[in-house]
Amino acid sequence: MVQMNLEYKEVSVKVVYYGPALSGKTTNLQSLHTMFSSDHRGRLMSLETQNDRTLFFDLLPLQYRTPSGLAVKLKLYTVPGQVIHNSTRKAVLAGADAVAFIADSQKSQALSNSISFKNLKENLKLNGIDFENIPVVIQFNKRDLENIKAVEEIEQDWGQSRFPTFVSVATMGTGVFETFECLARMGFEILNRRYNFDRKFGFDINDFINSIITDKIRQMANLKESMITPGSFALP
Repeated sequence: MVQMNLEYKEVSVKVVYYGPALSGKTTNLQSLHTMFSSDHRGRLMSLETQNDRTLFFDLLPLQYRTPSGLAVKLKLYTVPGQVIHNSTRKAVLAGADAVAFIADSQKSQALSNSISFKNLKENLKLNGIDFENIPVVIQFNKRDLENIKAVEEIEQDWGQSRFPTFVSVATMGTGVFETFECLARMGFEILNRRYNFDRKFGFDINDFINSIITDKIRQMANLKESMITPGSFALP
């Protein structure tokens, strides 16, 4: 749930990257960290196990200030994908305003993707978050590997859903910013309707996106090419 401190003119929004183990959640945040200007991003914090798999979470904070002086802070989290860490996943998911579900494109990981997506719905419910109303974006990562799910299959499986669906190679940064941009636009659209950020504080999602775009992002990102199915998202 968005946190507001109007005395200090601050708003904090929580975005969670969810998905099965080793699907590329941490790699997404690492890639975003290299793309964003240091003027807007904070330090990427990670807590890992001995074999470099996320134990608790990664956190990447972003900040943007509106012309009226409102500080909008986005906090991007990952969750540990390993099955044994469900209590941690539930805890990190608490208060989420939007979710990016990072799926593994390898055919051998189809069951893991399905189990993790079901787990996402269960943990949202346990946290009192309405699954039908929270913004969710799907990303099929690892498109550079062999024996992966065909784009046509992804379209068939997700084309009729409300979820925008992207393909990515997070290790190369492909499809990473596009997933983030879609989720940010969807999330702030809902928050705008609820809290009137635009009218009260002059918040503009296009200004926010443009403020964090760097030359590296301009060279790499293409929202239309990375998107497989739009779901309920309207392209800007």
